[in-house]
Amino acid sequence: MLLLAATMALAVGVAACGSSDDDSGDSGSGTAGGTQDATLVLDFVPGAVHSGIYEAVQKGYYEDNGINLKIIEPTSTADTLKLIDAGKAEFGIADGIDLATQISDGREAQGIMAIAQRPPGGLITLKDSDITDPKQLEGQTVGVTGVPSDNAILNTIMKDSGGNPDDADVVTIGFNGVQALESGKVAAFTGFIPADGVQVEADGYPTKSFALDEYGGPSYPGLVVFSTESKIGDDPDLMQGFVDATIKGYQDALADPAEAIDALISQTQGIDKKLATESFKAWTPLLGPSDTFGQFNKKNLESLSTFMVDNDLAKEPISPDRYATTDFTQPKE
Repeated sequence: MLLLAATMALAVGVAACGSSDDDSGDSGSGTAGGTQDATLVLDFVPGAVHSGIYEAVQKGYYEDNGINLKIIEPTSTADTLKLIDAGKAEFGIADGIDLATQISDGREAQGIMAIAQRPPGGLITLKDSDITDPKQLEGQTVGVTGVPSDNAILNTIMKDSGGNPDDADVVTIGFNGVQALESGKVAAFTGFIPADGVQVEADGYPTKSFALDEYGGPSYPGLVVFSTESKIGDDPDLMQGFVDATIKGYQDALADPAEAIDALISQTQGIDKKLATESFKAWTPLLGPSDTFGQFNKKNLESLSTFMVDNDLAKEPISPDRYATTDFTQPKE
């Protein structure tokens, strides 16, 4: 989906591994010292939104739960989904719509915890432009990445404000929304507001943003950790151990963001500390309360399913129980 490239704005270059020097992307199956090897594939390059994971690595929370975690980045958004589906890794991170698309396509993917409770995506424009409402994008050039969900987001936001998206000049710009907006090639673009929007601001261009869930869209989980139904059923202890450790990492990050950003920077390369700090601040309202971090809201999952069907992104509704599970002790039917 549109939005997974947005974390690219927060880092450049190579991701660091959590606790292994092998970057092949193959999931380890051995154990050492009572620990189990497991691989997590990020949605894109490491960024502020992942800081809770790196915090958990640094503090040994995964090791405490018997997990030797390796963190890798994909070469593209689609790679994360493919690697998990092919059994090359135990865990992946994906946008909530991307996960729903996998399920709709008949894949075994299933969410196990929500990192973001709300979608980070929407329309981003410049503050000094004449656009104060999405309906004013009629007759304007709007950039999208080229995937179907971008158009669904644009259409939803414009229609909710009383505009006609058919009257916008929609152009495909890939993941170059930041550059296209700053250069004046587009009046607005679809992107991750806590990442792309923060990047534009850091470049010296104040922004205005129109969030999807504030303009007619669902409050679906914006980023989701997922695995497959088979892996969840075969190794519930691994799933629970990973979720528990990750939740602790994010709870620590929410309590002390500076410490978490330091953990992120110490294990990765090319991340600007000031930009990451501002981005995490922008992500924080989307992560939800610390004491309920990671949970799925059934009503929100139902709203996402309706959104998918209404926008021809899924052929049939996806039940909340199929989309995600957080009870790894229950046998699968």
